Amino acid sequence: MDGRDAHTPADSGPETAPRRLAGDPLTVSHSVIVEMVRVAALEVPGVLKVSRGGPLAWLGGSPVRANVAEGRVSVRVRIVARPGHPLGPLAAQVREAVGATIVRLLGLELGAVTVVIDGVGGWRS
Repeated sequence: MDGRDAHTPADSGPETAPRRLAGDPLTVSHSVIVEMVRVAALEVPGVLKVSRGGPLAWLGGSPVRANVAEGRVSVRVRIVARPGHPLGPLAAQVREAVGATIVRLLGLELGAVTVVIDGVGGWRS
């Protein structure tokens, strides 16, 4: 595997996925993993955006990085928190939401989820 796609038997996924014959692999592209992680993080109350924080955020690259190694998905997601939300519990909620998405919706094995709170509030241009 090149680290860009993840393969998993479709019958090991969640109830919402159509069941297929055993051995019929489901291929999930790297971009799908990244987008699902982004959406999962955004759904957590207290997350303003999935992005790098600060006025030079556009220099830093993608706010979501995903790596597939030995059949396990590890991700790092950078978020900007809404003001007034406790950051420790927020990071734990994002970690839980992203992990659940990888396991239940994508049907992949979870490696690690790293949440980086890269800002609070928003920078105005």
